[in-house]
Formats: sequence, structure tokens, C-alpha cells
Amino acid sequence: MRRDVHPGQVQEKKFSATVLGLGSMGSALAASLVAGGHQVTVWNRSPGKTEALADKGAAVATSAVEAVAANRLVVVCLRHHQSVVDVLDGTELTGRIVVNLTNSTPAQGRALAKWLAERDADLLEGGIMAIPPMIGSPSAFILYSGSRSAFDTYRPVLDVFGESHYLGTDPGLAALYDVSLLCGMYGMFMGIVQAFALITSEGLSASGFAPMLTRWLTAMMDAVAGTSEALERGQGVASPSPVEMQAAAYSNLLDTSTGQGVSPELFVALQGLLDEQVADGHGAEGIEGLVRILRKGER
Repeated sequence: MRRDVHPGQVQEKKFSATVLGLGSMGSALAASLVAGGHQVTVWNRSPGKTEALADKGAAVATSAVEAVAANRLVVVCLRHHQSVVDVLDGTELTGRIVVNLTNSTPAQGRALAKWLAERDADLLEGGIMAIPPMIGSPSAFILYSGSRSAFDTYRPVLDVFGESHYLGTDPGLAALYDVSLLCGMYGMFMGIVQAFALITSEGLSASGFAPMLTRWLTAMMDAVAGTSEALERGQGVASPSPVEMQAAAYSNLLDTSTGQGVSPELFVALQGLLDEQVADGHGAEGIEGLVRILRKGER
């Protein structure tokens, strides 16, 4: 049925795209494109995963070769970097724009860009900052780096997944930002699981403790901006929460864990780093000094 555009109404441009890989995330990406009215061709090594998307209107390719041939824009979301190369190898990539949303490293992103360039294809490397149920919602945001022209051309497609952030032409930047953000997340998760392990070791209520933990972690989020500002100012800035004080008390975390029958292994390494900062003569500074220590060439 024809849909007329009324005066003053802007008609949103629709695109066609291929999605390779229909795990939980790939399926969410493909479903969001279909829901957005774009023409989508999907392929997965296990054909059974294509059925739900076919029911929603997606075209199903019987091979990766057929899927890549179907569209200029190819979105890839597979298990790991090598699987991306394995699946794309042998397909006709000339003139294709590959948006790689497979989790990878900066080096892998740069290597993939070179590999695709040798096959006359362009790369937009991505990092998904969301879990599958968040795709297509205001909570999701996606990091991109690599081909600027590809980002500008296909921005309406990319914005379907979540808020798009372009970081620069270096294809390794998306993975660097992605992994850096994940480090912050996993560090928080480590603290959360350790806290619950300690509380529940006495038979105390996890749900009763949760609001207090949430309040404390929320208050401590100011440390993100504070640490960045201290790093911009440089070394030698005294902190109201100096590392020498933290290093002296830190052993209580380890001793309490051991005493409660809880493994302290998630937190053991930090004691040595705190002690090293104090020994280096930077005990009066804040924990941002650990950045220098972790960047081993600057010790």
C-alpha cells in the first residue's frame, strides 16, 4: 500500500542491510533494523536462528556469500575476531561497508581495516555499550571508529541500534574505548560480588544490603570526574583521601575476607599497587597515581 507524505512531513530514508551472526546480540540488532522499516537480509551458521526474524519480514540468506552479495552495508556480530575473518573470507567484498560490532581489541580492529582495504571494502569498527534487551532503546549507545564517510552515510541505520558516537578515523579507537569502559564495569562488578559474598557469609540478607550498597556506590561515582581532573592537573596534587591512608587500611579488606571464609583473590593485587605508590613518594596523592603505575613504561 502506498503511503503518501503530507506537506511539511519529512519522509525518513530507509536502507537495506545484511546482518551476519544471530546470537543474542546479532538477533537484537537485526530485529531493531526490521522494526525500523529497513530491508534486512540475515545469515547465521545455524539456520534455526533465522526463523523468528524471517517471521518479522527479514530475508534469509543460505550462505555468507549470498548474504554479503545482497547489500552494500554488512553488519557483523560474531563470537570473536577470527570468526569475522573466517566468515567474510571468500565473499565478494568490493565496495562493501562492513560495520563490525564483534567485540575485539584495538589491534584486531586495525588489522581488520587493513584486511578489508586490501579487498576494496571499508570498515566501521564498533563497540556496543548495551546488553541485547537494551538495543533500540535510549539506554544503549554504540561507539564507532574508522571510515568517516561510512558513518555519515549510514548514520540513520546506526542510530536504530542506540545513540551513535563517532570517535575518529583510527579503527582501533572503538575497541579501546569499549574495553576501557568494560574495565570500569567489571571493576564495579568485582566490588559488588565481593561485598555480597562478605554480607551473606554471616547469613545476612542480600536484598536488605542492596540499597545501602547502591547508595554508597552512587556517592562514589564522583571519583570518575575527580580522577580525570587530577590526571589532567598532573602529579603532586595532595588528596583529601591520600593513598598512604588507603594503603594502611587496605589489608583489613583482605583479612576480613579471609576471616569470613571468603576468597580475597579479586582484591589482592591492589594492595601491592597501593604500597608501590607510597614507596614511590606519592602517598599524599589520590588513587589516580595508580594510572602511572599501571602504565608500566611510566613507573
